[in-house]
Amino acid sequence: MRSNRATRRAGVSMAATLPLLAGALAFGIPAAHAADGPSRDTLAGTKPAWATAQADKGAASDGSRVSARVYLAGRDAKGLAAYARSVSDPNSASYGKYLSAGKTQARFGATKAQVAAVKSWLRSAGLKVTGTTQHYVSVTGDVAAAEKAFGTRLHNYTKSGRTYRAPSRTASAPAALDGAVLTVTGLDNAPHKARHADQLPPPDAVFKNSGPFSSYYGSNTASSLPSAYGGKIPYAVKGYTGKQLRAAYGAGSRTGKHVRVAITDAYASPTIAFDAATYARKHGDAAYSTSQLRQVLPAGYTKTEECGAAGWYGEETLDVEAVHAVAPAASITYVGAASCYDDDLLDSLSKIVDGHLADIVSNSWGDIEANQTPDLAAAYDQVFQFGAVEGIGFYFSSGDNGDEVANTGTKQVDTPANSAWVTAVGGTSLAVGKGNTYLWETGWGTEKASLSTNGKRWTGFPGAFTSGAGGGTSRTVAEPYYQRGVVPNKLAKANNAAGNRVVPDIAAIADPNTGFKVGQTQSFPDGTEQYSEYRIGGTSLAAPVIAAVQALAQEARGGKAIGFANPSIYAKAGSKAYHDVTDRPTGTGLAVARVDFANGFDASDGLLTSVRSLGKDSSLKAVKGYDDVTGVGSPAPGYVDSYRRH
Repeated sequence: MRSNRATRRAGVSMAATLPLLAGALAFGIPAAHAADGPSRDTLAGTKPAWATAQADKGAASDGSRVSARVYLAGRDAKGLAAYARSVSDPNSASYGKYLSAGKTQARFGATKAQVAAVKSWLRSAGLKVTGTTQHYVSVTGDVAAAEKAFGTRLHNYTKSGRTYRAPSRTASAPAALDGAVLTVTGLDNAPHKARHADQLPPPDAVFKNSGPFSSYYGSNTASSLPSAYGGKIPYAVKGYTGKQLRAAYGAGSRTGKHVRVAITDAYASPTIAFDAATYARKHGDAAYSTSQLRQVLPAGYTKTEECGAAGWYGEETLDVEAVHAVAPAASITYVGAASCYDDDLLDSLSKIVDGHLADIVSNSWGDIEANQTPDLAAAYDQVFQFGAVEGIGFYFSSGDNGDEVANTGTKQVDTPANSAWVTAVGGTSLAVGKGNTYLWETGWGTEKASLSTNGKRWTGFPGAFTSGAGGGTSRTVAEPYYQRGVVPNKLAKANNAAGNRVVPDIAAIADPNTGFKVGQTQSFPDGTEQYSEYRIGGTSLAAPVIAAVQALAQEARGGKAIGFANPSIYAKAGSKAYHDVTDRPTGTGLAVARVDFANGFDASDGLLTSVRSLGKDSSLKAVKGYDDVTGVGSPAPGYVDSYRRH
């Protein structure tokens, strides 16, 4: 997710996520036999939690249209999950023995006979097959046909003040298909989309930071402003650059040479090549070589207004420039989705896996766990497992709203960061001092208080929570094996005595008050389009930074892919590979002063001065050892070279 803006799958907030499912379905295993008859297999999780008896408004019209995707379980779903685990676990004899994309599909993908049988079943129910991939069969038809095909009834339900269609009971498929169907999506028509940061300045509206600034942490003290925590505080940095981040996270001489990194978002910035090249030149980053940056885009785009397409341009820009700043020799492939909806985002992820376009995939989008349904969770997890078998690791930002209480009223995590098959990236506030020296990090969480009208005090200090790294304990995803013994039981068992997935896994710079400088073409008030720079943060920054650090680590490993990194990340927990990040690294409260343009562009409408307290992430706390703000910590100078031993 983005800085003062996070990235989510469609919507209004800032962060990245969708909820994942615990148990067999979460690992791509076909559901158990239906209890209501011997002839059908239930597709667990296809009745959303919000489709309750209290919310039921009656049967949907038989003639209403349904568009659905029937995801294929493949020929060996249990084997897929088992192989994905074994090749990712440093303690396994199969560690690192990845398969090519073709061999992965041949071993675990759906057979031609399975696809033909699924299509025949769907057509016989009266549905029209509109598309087929190696992952799913898409269909359209009326409600009556969908009910016949999936052995359920579709009703209308109220949800968040609106009415949506959903199955009144769990969908099913004929047992004669012998487990060929993983799940079906689209039977409920509530929006399934990712959000990106609503504060991210779109290219059609210029955004700038006002000064004064610090060039490095503490270089410029706000001596004329009120004190905080017993002393004068520094102005916020103007925005760190690649040299400062590389030094902070121990890049050394590594550059990510011969490593491929992919980035997914919705849509595509029309000025990315110019912006990325200009930014690199202005800040001393290596120039892009031929074909080092490329875009893989869909044939067309949809839902551009609903998804706020222009707002995604800045997301892509941040991701591309952050990866290149930290891993300047890595090849970057941007894979844009046709919209912010899950179906299209899944297609972009599948495109990377099917063509093995990269070994490391950075994703700065998501939604809250409560908005995801288990059917979608299963579809995402299957893609992640296919990737793990091929040696592809997926990195997702953990969100920018802390525990989500201030944003949603409910304590929850974000998704897909909650998947047991991805690396969830949390956020820190980073202090880089003179000479690019690493000083400290806190868990990212900000409280803001404004300067009083007489300029003599901070009103209501330390102020209200504004944003912070997403984290906490999932309610839907079972505790993965690699977290046991590292994640404290207090966190793992917060929602379930059996234990659940806790987010995040690792962390990096995210606080926009100690953020990264980014350059983007934007539209100015006079109607011109110009390249301009601004400071940004969020776990939408942390994710590409960690992806870039992983590119350095893969180079240190002799170019051999790291793949799904969590087992390796947790195996190093408590070692010198990590900065053990806490909320009070200096033993006292920490804050910076910020001066912002009231209109986001210039001083014509005045300036806004505030104090931003650091290490105040809602109910989440960064403590010694593993925590739900920064995971095992941030990469220390020994992290990159620790991969040389594997």
